[in-house]
Amino acid sequence: MTTLKTLCVYCGSSSGRSAVYSETARALAAAMVARGIRLVYGGASVGIMGAVADEVLRLGGEAVGVIPESLMRKELAHAGLTEMHVTPSMHARKTLMAELADGFVALPGGIGTFEELFEIWTWGQLGFHRKPCGLLNAAGYYDALMAFLDHAAAEQFVRAEHRDMLVVENDPAALLDRFAAYEPPTLPKWVGRGET
Repeated sequence: MTTLKTLCVYCGSSSGRSAVYSETARALAAAMVARGIRLVYGGASVGIMGAVADEVLRLGGEAVGVIPESLMRKELAHAGLTEMHVTPSMHARKTLMAELADGFVALPGGIGTFEELFEIWTWGQLGFHRKPCGLLNAAGYYDALMAFLDHAAAEQFVRAEHRDMLVVENDPAALLDRFAAYEPPTLPKWVGRGET
């Protein structure tokens, strides 16, 4: 069982092509606030990032931003957050977000979102943390990625128990329920089989 007090949300600084992506971000925010879960995210005021933070704040929840100094102006840092942490580098940003959170979920986003998700999932696979990682699959955005991950597992580059660590849901409440019940695999990461 996982005590989920703070959730790290990785997501895009773009809103994407469909309004459903921002709607899903707001639905996740509502589900989080209803359960007293604090938001940690990348600190921007725009795109999916802004949508999830604005809704958490509008509903009376806490939103914590973590942003590198170099991106303060480029990403249009959110001025109304509960807390804002400014880090010296992108690496320091990701490390602090990981330290602050009890779980990690990716909403739709681009290359940065993918990189953040895969890094934190890898850290879990290696046993650096025992926190849940997942995808909120808004409008099937991650369907092709999940199919590829299943292919990687079938080809024996990803162990089945490590593939299963990634929690995937279409509904925010269902995702949070599964995070609360999450138990990390007991098998260690086997070194030397070509898997990372």
